Amino acid sequence: MKYKINLIPKKETPLLEKMVYFALNYLRYIIVITQLVVIGVFFYRFQIDQRIIDLKEAVDQKKEIVQIVLPLLNEASRIDTKTTEIESILRRQSGFQSMVTYFLSIFPATIQLNNLEILEKSMKVSGTAADPAHLQAFFQLMKEDEKFGDVTFQTIKKGDNGYDFVLNLSKWKN
Repeated sequence: MKYKINLIPKKETPLLEKMVYFALNYLRYIIVITQLVVIGVFFYRFQIDQRIIDLKEAVDQKKEIVQIVLPLLNEASRIDTKTTEIESILRRQSGFQSMVTYFLSIFPATIQLNNLEILEKSMKVSGTAADPAHLQAFFQLMKEDEKFGDVTFQTIKKGDNGYDFVLNLSKWKN
């Protein structure tokens, strides 16, 4: 049996030597890892910058498209406004035409029409009737048909040619 005995006491390594040993052995790995992370972040930054540039270019393209299309949109808006106005006018004309057509279709031939004042949904009719029965029958027909909400005589006077009258027709129901 052989024993090896070391009578020299083991030296205590000072803290500075421990730090130098650590720095020389392990710190280089930490530095390499840190450099790899920095390089990765650096390349990631290039990628993000390229995305930002692409997005700015896309925004610029869209701005140009909007600038080109804006006059067309304004023109379309004006045309839409005109179309809406035309439709409104045509509806009013259609209502006006149906009101006049209805009135002329039931107006008796025995009554003379002197004046016809037409508003949007009302009429003011003045004329002369030789026979009051025809005038009364026309008035009753207008009341019964209920095409006008309000049918009233404004005036009725006996004249030289017959009965002069003014008839107010309002609240046309289409």
